[in-house]
Amino acid sequence: MTERNIPESWLAGKAREPDNNMTRGYRRQESSETHRSGVPATSSMIESVNSSKENDSELLSLDKESQKIVSLSKSSWKLPQWTKSWVLWTLLLALVPSAIAFMATGMLLKLPSAPNCPSIFWPLASASVRLHCAQLAASKETTKDLLQAITLVKELPKNHPLRAEIDRLIEEWSRDILQLADQSFQAGRLDEAIATARQVPKEESAYQLVEAKISKWQSIWSTAEGVYTEAEAQMRDEKWHQAFMLASRLLRVDNKYWSMTKYDQLNRLIVSAREDGEQLGKAKTLAESKTVDNLLKAIKVAELIQQDSYVYPKAQETLSEFGEKMLELAQAKLDARNPDQAILIAQKIPPSTRHNKDIEDFITLTEAQRSAWLGTTAGLETAIAQAQQIQATRPKYEKAQELIASWQVEIQDVAHLEKARYLASQGSVNDFAAAITEAQLIPDGNPRAEEAKKEIGGWVAQIQTIEDRPYLDRADQMAMLEDVNSLQAAIAQATQVRQGRALYPEARRKIGIWTAKIQRIQDQPYLDQAKNLADSGDLSSAIATAQQIRPGRALSGEAQAVIDEWQGQLRAKQNWNKAREIAVTGTPEALAKAIRLANRVPDNNILRSDASIAIDQWSQQLLDIARAQGESNIPRAIETARLIPRGTDAYSAAREQIRAWQEYLNPQPQEAPQESRQESSQESYTEQPMTIERQ
Repeated sequence: MTERNIPESWLAGKAREPDNNMTRGYRRQESSETHRSGVPATSSMIESVNSSKENDSELLSLDKESQKIVSLSKSSWKLPQWTKSWVLWTLLLALVPSAIAFMATGMLLKLPSAPNCPSIFWPLASASVRLHCAQLAASKETTKDLLQAITLVKELPKNHPLRAEIDRLIEEWSRDILQLADQSFQAGRLDEAIATARQVPKEESAYQLVEAKISKWQSIWSTAEGVYTEAEAQMRDEKWHQAFMLASRLLRVDNKYWSMTKYDQLNRLIVSAREDGEQLGKAKTLAESKTVDNLLKAIKVAELIQQDSYVYPKAQETLSEFGEKMLELAQAKLDARNPDQAILIAQKIPPSTRHNKDIEDFITLTEAQRSAWLGTTAGLETAIAQAQQIQATRPKYEKAQELIASWQVEIQDVAHLEKARYLASQGSVNDFAAAITEAQLIPDGNPRAEEAKKEIGGWVAQIQTIEDRPYLDRADQMAMLEDVNSLQAAIAQATQVRQGRALYPEARRKIGIWTAKIQRIQDQPYLDQAKNLADSGDLSSAIATAQQIRPGRALSGEAQAVIDEWQGQLRAKQNWNKAREIAVTGTPEALAKAIRLANRVPDNNILRSDASIAIDQWSQQLLDIARAQGESNIPRAIETARLIPRGTDAYSAAREQIRAWQEYLNPQPQEAPQESRQESSQESYTEQPMTIERQ
């Protein structure tokens, strides 16, 4: 039979009926098989048979027309004249058999049409029809059609002649269902794959593979999900390398959906998350400076991270931290008693930090503290009312309650201070004493206790000033004469101001001035006498006289300065005299030592000019001696010439002479360049100028 595809729904349309012969053939086969299977004829079966009969009547319509023609022929029995022609009958006898033969051949060659599966009444369908329709359904290769194919044929008797073929097909179709389930699994539809696999008939051998398949799928899926979840966790922790390493493990998963689709998806997510993480890192770097402007810039950068990013939760945490840092900066301004700046910073904190309520509470408390700092009862009452706006559920509630309790106590302290200040404003000792008594009513530990102590200290100082000022006034009067006795009396009067009193520093300062004046009056004669002795040239006596001024006295610094000067003059004179004595010997060694001693005379000393002249003369003498020695002992002459110190008139001539002697002692080859000879001369000559010692 010629096959054709089954429609999507076998009940959707009416099948084309087969020709009469085929219909009668199927009817006889179905009737016989129904009879063999023992299925009783029902009303629907009868309707099916009647329908078949109606189809048979339609197929016999052609015979009825022929009968009509015969009847018409009978009605006009008398034939026309032309019917008696033998030629005509000869033609008819030749053509009619041919036509009948042609029609019979056509009927024999016409194949029966395939059954219309959707419209077949299956209880009466033959095994061949069921098998045919089942194969058509299975050819669609969908789970639904494969199951329908299995259902069509599995109900046939076990002893049916086609049973072996049917069992083979059922097993094949069961494995096809399992293959479709595996395709669903590979496409990433695990639940669908499991549901499909479990539709395989349990009595088939393919079903033995179902649970093993499902277990394997679930294991693969669980492993892949675990890798994916762990990679997501690494992304949230900003561990990009670990996330990429985990993603690569998906490539080894035995599932196309995870090894391709989810792998690509995860890689894209990691790259995107890493970019967001880098942005968040830039924001954190900006925030490290802890300045308002940089914190605001950091917040703007963190705000760019979208909600679908894996870094988003950490970005939100970071935004909250940035908001807290700005609140800390605002608190620092408040602690520095700058409430206006504190409020300005708090108001700049963006809503994205999610600190809106904290900002409101901070501003409320800042306003309250600013009111309290006015230091008045009205200001404190306003501060209490403002702080009471903080709700009990807010983090700042405890702080607000502490401030309220403190301000309530402070109101009483302010009342005591206001009264004490009023009493002190009268200005008398008794008034100050009364003010101190009132201020002492503020206990230690109260908010205004330190302020009260400060006020009390000021009032005590004013009382002491009133009491001690007469001593200093009398002392000033006594010291005006500036003689020793008057100054000593003034000092005695000023010492009446005891240590720890308000005017004690002033009294000590004046006593120091008057004591210095007394010492200057007492020591000035010694210094004057010493200067007179020095002017006369008796420096030793001048030094001894000035040393009578003891260290720590008013003139001790001035006396020590002139003593140092005179001692320097004495040493210079001694060195100069000794240098002249040694130079008389006239030997190179004596002249060199005399030059060293003469150089110890300071530049500001009156003897320096004589010493400089002598040094030049002695240097020339050394040069003359060296030249004389050079006639017989050049090495000795060189040593003598080197004793001439730098800075003298003979120094340059001595250097030239030394160079000439060295060239004489170490002649250079004639072909040697001039520059080489000069370098050799310079290398052989080591300049050793004398050290000029001065004291």
